[in-house]
Amino acid sequence: MTNVFPVIMAGGVGTRFWPRSREKSPKQLLEIIGKGTLIQNTVKRLDRFVDVQNIFVVTNKTQKGLASKQLDAVNVDKEKILLEPVGRNTAACIGLAALHIRKIDPNGVMVVLPSDHVIQDLVEYERVMKLAVEIAEESRSLITIGIQPTYPETGYGYIQMFNEDGKHNPFFSRGVCKVKTFAEKPSLQIAEKFLASGDFLWNSGQFVWRVDVILQKLEQFLPDLCTELKKVDKTIGTPQYNTTLEQVYGLIRGVSIDYGVMEKADDVYIIPGNFGWSDIGSWDEVYKMSGKDEHGNSITGMVIHKDTTNSYIYSQDKVIATIGVDDLIVVDTGDALLICKRGRSQEVKDIADYLKRKQMNEYL
Repeated sequence: MTNVFPVIMAGGVGTRFWPRSREKSPKQLLEIIGKGTLIQNTVKRLDRFVDVQNIFVVTNKTQKGLASKQLDAVNVDKEKILLEPVGRNTAACIGLAALHIRKIDPNGVMVVLPSDHVIQDLVEYERVMKLAVEIAEESRSLITIGIQPTYPETGYGYIQMFNEDGKHNPFFSRGVCKVKTFAEKPSLQIAEKFLASGDFLWNSGQFVWRVDVILQKLEQFLPDLCTELKKVDKTIGTPQYNTTLEQVYGLIRGVSIDYGVMEKADDVYIIPGNFGWSDIGSWDEVYKMSGKDEHGNSITGMVIHKDTTNSYIYSQDKVIATIGVDDLIVVDTGDALLICKRGRSQEVKDIADYLKRKQMNEYL
């Protein structure tokens, strides 16, 4: 029987969710849509079809306290919470987790997931992920999950599938396609062409592969990274582990698994997913997914609104009053207040970047 080891990547800060998202309490540790934080809900939907004791979480020292508390509430093994000294993008994160999993089961299958996405259709999600595990085990290939685009989104990467009839794809009849190419976040015009073509999917950042396979691919395509990770591998379970990890992370360069491996490999398959996925990438996306009143408003907290329409308003601990406004995003956290026109919330990242440049770290 195949052992499945989910790896939840949870080291990001989520600057597009400022002012609620901060370095010590980033997006994935917040309750944004429905009950439970995003990372807790990620664990809960995995718990439907994998052993929760097999779940690894990769985060960082800054977030350790709050993350550990939240993960303990959903029964994640403390020994499987891996702490990166600094963020070095997804290839290093995945490589580090793979080393730990190999110690347990060198033939195990990894299911790599972001910690801050929303999935609405859990039954369909379970079906797709089980299929991905089966294909990864049978084919010894790299599997990714794509999302059928519903509009020309410019904030997502895209993956193009081969337009095939199954002659060169043994898994075609099971709803699995061969990957042709990866595309970066496009302009609106290019995104519209992708949508019209019918053979592009959104890149959801979810991957499935055997642990031995991904380590071979990392060795093949990112040998410098592997050279350093081997130093860490020798110290897992010893008193030298943390010191070695600090030294190695000080030397390695950050590279994404997409750019470092997926775009270079030729044995990559994609499974289209239609399970109500969202990466909740901005306050605009939160507004779209939130329940609304008869005036199109999504209200949380102590809010008085008069002649206010189509707005998202969040108050943490004070009264917010609005009169005669439309299409606004208002987020108050006590020490910071965001007021943003709907449709421009992707630019919230620019505010976080400004605060960082000005060394206003107490607001980050």
